[in-house]
Amino acid sequence: MKGWDGLVAGGLVRAGVELSRLTTYKLGGRARWFCEPRALEDLRSVSLAARARGIEMVVMGRGSNLVISDEGYPGLVIRLGAGFRKVGVDREARIVRAGAAVSLPVLARRMADESWSGLEFYVGIPGSVGGAVRMNAGFFGVETVDVIRSASILDTGSGSVIERDADELGLGYRTSNLGPGEVVLDASYSVREGDRERIGALMRKAIRWRRDHQPGGTLNAGSVFRNPPGDSAGRIIDALGLKGMRRGGAHVSPKHANFFVVDPGGTAQDVFELVQDVWQLVLDRTGILLEPEVRFVGFPRDGVRQPLRGNQD
Repeated sequence: MKGWDGLVAGGLVRAGVELSRLTTYKLGGRARWFCEPRALEDLRSVSLAARARGIEMVVMGRGSNLVISDEGYPGLVIRLGAGFRKVGVDREARIVRAGAAVSLPVLARRMADESWSGLEFYVGIPGSVGGAVRMNAGFFGVETVDVIRSASILDTGSGSVIERDADELGLGYRTSNLGPGEVVLDASYSVREGDRERIGALMRKAIRWRRDHQPGGTLNAGSVFRNPPGDSAGRIIDALGLKGMRRGGAHVSPKHANFFVVDPGGTAQDVFELVQDVWQLVLDRTGILLEPEVRFVGFPRDGVRQPLRGNQD
């Protein structure tokens, strides 16, 4: 196995890569180190070498739930490459296996084109399979836990790969039991034969709902906070009159209060401070502790109010 210097010299690990273009917010600085592994062996070699050097790592998918610091990230950012974008279908067993870097809307549309039903809800989630497993992504009344069979996981500490059944993933509302040192490689899903026109109609309905209820055409990272039990974070924020609340170049969307939008010239720090301000106001006025759904990467830990510390990398 190549050491860290060999991986850098060979071009698998690059220095100073701009991260803003890789996120839906289009914000953030550069990664000190960046790797887009093409295959499992690349990923294993890089992660083990980074650990041996004491270099902190963060794995990103499609950047749809990330706020990356304007100062960038001082460690290694891993973004799974082309070898993790494969999709295969076992027609007899009615199982689809998709790589962790596969786009959820792309997967949904491919299954629809082949008349397989079950993954239609993924058309409305701008993420990847890996992120869907880690966060138990859901939309339109369906969650990943409802369709997933198993997932392959790399332990970056040991380099071993483990296949976990759905009930071993600890999937709950926007959460799983996957640790920070574990990377989803692929996932298998149960699908069923369906009518292509009916599947397409359901997907169009989901897309219309999203267009009608969420701020499309803006720079955002989806839902900022998880919904508390029996309530909606958006409803709570709206009830406090916080729609339109602004911090620098970031504001609470007038269309959906749990979406925070960035204007031209806005910064990641603006988003970070707006999230903290809204969280504090909700706590002070209602006693409710909202939990962030977005992840904060590269921000200093000192002086950060709870619960954002738990969502930092």
